[in-house]
Amino acid sequence: MKLILISVGIGLFAGLMAGLCGVGGGIVMVPAFVYFLGMDQKAAVATSMAVIVPTAIMALTRFSQTGLVQWGVFWPTAIASIATAYLATGWLKKLSNEQLTKIFAVLMILVGISMFFKKA
Repeated sequence: MKLILISVGIGLFAGLMAGLCGVGGGIVMVPAFVYFLGMDQKAAVATSMAVIVPTAIMALTRFSQTGLVQWGVFWPTAIASIATAYLATGWLKKLSNEQLTKIFAVLMILVGISMFFKKA
């Protein structure tokens, strides 16, 4: 029961962040799965990816209704990211959980710093 309650809490926060900021999987769920549910980094990434699909579909439905989706950007980005994600999942198997965690941490730091100094 505790596992379900923690999972629901993670889902609620991830959904809120996905709807408001376009983030939820990597930034919210992966660290939460690791720290609150004790998953290893690889399982957290894989589980997050599974949750992202229905979350993204629901958010996309609402964003499409308001005309916010830039479809001309969507298609080339989607095609490139699908191919790269397929390759990257193969690379993930070769990395240790520690290496993957460090890569993730560096990415979050760099993104956070760039967003902090970006002029709105």
